[in-house]
Amino acid sequence: MGYLPPFRVEGVTIVPDEKDWTWVLRRPCPECGLDTTTVAREDIPAMILANAEAWHAPLAAPDAVRRPEPGKWSALEYGCHVRDVLRLYDYRLVLMLTEDDPLYPNWNQDDTAVADRYDTQDPAMVSGELDSAARAIAARFRTVTGPLWERPGRRSDGAAFTIETFARYFIHDPVHHLYDVTGQRHA
Repeated sequence: MGYLPPFRVEGVTIVPDEKDWTWVLRRPCPECGLDTTTVAREDIPAMILANAEAWHAPLAAPDAVRRPEPGKWSALEYGCHVRDVLRLYDYRLVLMLTEDDPLYPNWNQDDTAVADRYDTQDPAMVSGELDSAARAIAARFRTVTGPLWERPGRRSDGAAFTIETFARYFIHDPVHHLYDVTGQRHA
């Protein structure tokens, strides 16, 4: 991907994220502290549910809608993003379980944040939706056993996953964004 400069929409600065985060499959994240190489695949559902529970406080805070600085999302915006990631990855997991080596449809998180007006959504509603999405994907991961963990899927940028690597890659996103909001590193 080429460089995309920050852009503004109705007074909000959006800084596109173009990082290839697949490196989290090989080494610990220096920011949030999660080491996906040590995560047991069977622990993923419980991690998802614990993470969703941890979002309640930041989304209920009086300043949930306030950006701590112009280029950084508010707790509400991060919560919306995590909710949508949970939904998207549940969809992708269904594809991996039902199709042979599916190619995931593209998703632009920045376009979604602007189009869906993350900054104007109701934090209490987002908290409930995040919980529902977490329960759905956690339940789906609980159905993955034995050789299903090796089923493949691909992104359009060429990144290839098995359900096991997909699970480890996925769990970093909600963990990292909770760190973005709370500053608490993963233990």
